[in-house]
Amino acid sequence: MVETDACNSCLTAIRVLRVTLVDELEGKIDSLLEVLVSREVFTRDDREEVLCRPGPRSRVRTVLDILGCKGEEAAKVFLAISSEPQEEAQRDSKELNTQPQSIEYNKVKQKHKDVLRRRSESMLFYNTRHGEKNLFSEHYVNLLLVDGHQGLDIKRHELLTFGQKRLSMQQKSAVHKKIAPAELFSSAYGNRPVKKVLVTGVAGIGKTILVQKMLFDFGGRKDHLVFDFIIHMTFRDLNLIDKPTNFRELVLRKNRHLAKELDNIFANDEMLLIILDGFDEFRHYRGCNVDVFVTEPDEDAEVVEILGSLMQGELLPNASVMLTSRPTAVNHIPIGCVDRFVLIAGFSLAEVHDFFLHYFQDDAFADRMFAVVSANELMLTLCYIPAFCYIVCCILKESKDLCGESPKTMTDIYVQYLVCLIRSHTQSRAETFLQEQSPKGVEQLSDIVIKLGRLAFRKLMEHQTLFYSSDSDVAALEGCSLVSTFLDKTVTQEPGYTEDVYSFAHLTVQEFFAAVYCALTDHPLPEASTAGGTNSGHLDLFNRFLSGILSERNANLLSRHLGLSYHKDKVDTYRQRIIGELAVLCDNGAHILNHLHCLFEQQDPSLALAVQPKTLRINVSDETLSQMDYNAIKYFLNPIEGKISELDLTGTGVSCEALRDIQPLLLRCESLWLGENNLDMDSVQVIADVLQVSDTMTHLGIGWSNLGDDELLVLSSAIRVKKKLTELWMEGNRVSGRGLLSLSDLTPNPLKKVVAIWNDLTDTEPEPRCSQESITVNFNDDHMTWEAWGEWVYKRCEVSSNEKLVTVLHKVCNVSVDYLEVQWARTFYKQLSQLIKHRIESCTEDDMCKKLRKFENILDL
Repeated sequence: MVETDACNSCLTAIRVLRVTLVDELEGKIDSLLEVLVSREVFTRDDREEVLCRPGPRSRVRTVLDILGCKGEEAAKVFLAISSEPQEEAQRDSKELNTQPQSIEYNKVKQKHKDVLRRRSESMLFYNTRHGEKNLFSEHYVNLLLVDGHQGLDIKRHELLTFGQKRLSMQQKSAVHKKIAPAELFSSAYGNRPVKKVLVTGVAGIGKTILVQKMLFDFGGRKDHLVFDFIIHMTFRDLNLIDKPTNFRELVLRKNRHLAKELDNIFANDEMLLIILDGFDEFRHYRGCNVDVFVTEPDEDAEVVEILGSLMQGELLPNASVMLTSRPTAVNHIPIGCVDRFVLIAGFSLAEVHDFFLHYFQDDAFADRMFAVVSANELMLTLCYIPAFCYIVCCILKESKDLCGESPKTMTDIYVQYLVCLIRSHTQSRAETFLQEQSPKGVEQLSDIVIKLGRLAFRKLMEHQTLFYSSDSDVAALEGCSLVSTFLDKTVTQEPGYTEDVYSFAHLTVQEFFAAVYCALTDHPLPEASTAGGTNSGHLDLFNRFLSGILSERNANLLSRHLGLSYHKDKVDTYRQRIIGELAVLCDNGAHILNHLHCLFEQQDPSLALAVQPKTLRINVSDETLSQMDYNAIKYFLNPIEGKISELDLTGTGVSCEALRDIQPLLLRCESLWLGENNLDMDSVQVIADVLQVSDTMTHLGIGWSNLGDDELLVLSSAIRVKKKLTELWMEGNRVSGRGLLSLSDLTPNPLKKVVAIWNDLTDTEPEPRCSQESITVNFNDDHMTWEAWGEWVYKRCEVSSNEKLVTVLHKVCNVSVDYLEVQWARTFYKQLSQLIKHRIESCTEDDMCKKLRKFENILDL
């Protein structure tokens, strides 16, 4: 606090320091207000006037306004109080409010811990039988938590690329970055107290298990959790509330035992932790960045306004809040209020093995099963995600009765998982479906699977994950004992009635059932999707499952075990369609990755050979590729002989290891685009190795890849060996005139075009180094070159998300007014400006609109 001169009026000091006081006191205004009342500087009416203001900063301003009418003595007392350490003011406030109830407060605190312990002591697996308990303490395996968060430009099925990232993270993460659950709110982190923590992670990675671990430890009175109370809420439950309520009622819905002491709990909010689990499942997740605040626990409002106020510190400002979410929804969280970002990185290899030991309860058998998984890349990749580690263990437990080979695809795993779960839930019933293998039993079983599939399919198409018992597709499952195997149930209670609400345990399970329904019934296949356009990834995994189910091996498995038959005409139609779509995508150079995965799910090499495009252009740009992605690319290209016209790996996060893995494919490329990847010297060396032996490669793009003179020197030496490369695009790097000099003897033969705009070139560089016509260091009036470049850039911008669009704009909007005088540039940037305007009109996020408007202003110059 800034000290005032003794000769100055305290009222004057308050007026002069008003802005500073608002900044300094917003975090402790409530406790300060109580002290002002206790010292009779303020009346209770004054306090009420302050408390009715929305938000802590507004309250500070109101206090300062009231003091202006109270006189010099009141201002003097206020400055003295506000200069005290916050702990003293809070202590005074606590003594006034909580001391008389301390005995009862502690009793309720003890009871609440007992309740949380009871609620969290069992770990529920997807096929847990009724009444069966798996003790949390016996099955919990440590998760790896690290500071930081994943990029926001991640598609819905981020789990498909997670495994390989996890391998890399395991190798690179320093030990000191790992976080124990008890350290999430550690005051030692950063320069300010940690009050709001955002925990992100892909589907099934263990977000809810982390929450259960914290509740379990707190209920077990572990000293390392320093809170008096933890309030746990799930967004699935909050979705059931569709009318105004208040925070008090939200807490009491499942914690009635707190009713008598809830006022004191709220008053002592610096000792309160509120956990909000599953933000990505919240039906109002797009609207939490509210500007209408709730400031009192008893104030009625819409649920989204209550939670938005809680996240932004307007409601219970001293409370700690932990929010969990998939990365796909993170950009809808008011990030400015988050003090710490934490990423759940799943299991390490040792923890996967530990999970096997816990699951199988037999060390020798667990070791054998772990060896099976370690030999299967797909299964091992999935095992780094805890939920799917469980699925794989479930399959392995039953695999001797299923098929002779290990799963090779995602669909293989889910088909076997489906059969495993049904066997697990039916084998103890001597008179039911599979034990007798009676026609009636099989017929019943197939009917139930189809009904589940119909529900999954219809709701998936509507982007819905919650299903009410009043829905006809849910009602059709009434009385079926197998429903609980695949659907979680929640009960919503409203005055006068209750209703059951269902959801699949994982979105991926819903997508799998939806694909089963579409593949094995008369329902027509979804319309073909070979055209370009923005792809949200909403149906990517559904389409992969659909392809896998419409394959002979999985169709036979489903028929043999579940009595599900397929229509051969539909299988043939699908196979012809995927062949045709792949041919069109290759000809157009359109994005092809998900189609390659669909082909991979078929596991039929003859399909790849049947694809006969006029040109073989493979575009997998702007996706962070995993090993599974590279496997799908190789599965398509390896059987096909001859040249690859184009391979576009722009913005894929390609590594040296990945380049080595696909090196035989690189040798067949005529054009290779590797821009927007951080290419280190090892990666550059792989590219150089290809250039030294390839008789095919004529075009190479390495723009915005952090390349300097040393890397360019390696590439230029490699180009001299075969002298086949005719165009080198390396815009936006760190190359200087010295680096360009290494290309001087290669231009104009073989290098007819070198594009080096936006590099570290200055007007002071020696003129001869950059004067050759083959080397372009600035925009010019070469219409053919730049119009093609502009068309390529614009095409990428058109199909990019807003986040990705901003990234591209940062690169290509570094233009001067002089450049815009060139005709092609004027046309291109005008087109780009129109795209930005269109995105702004349809954008609902203020922060993103601001970023886009910045580029709109640049291009309006």
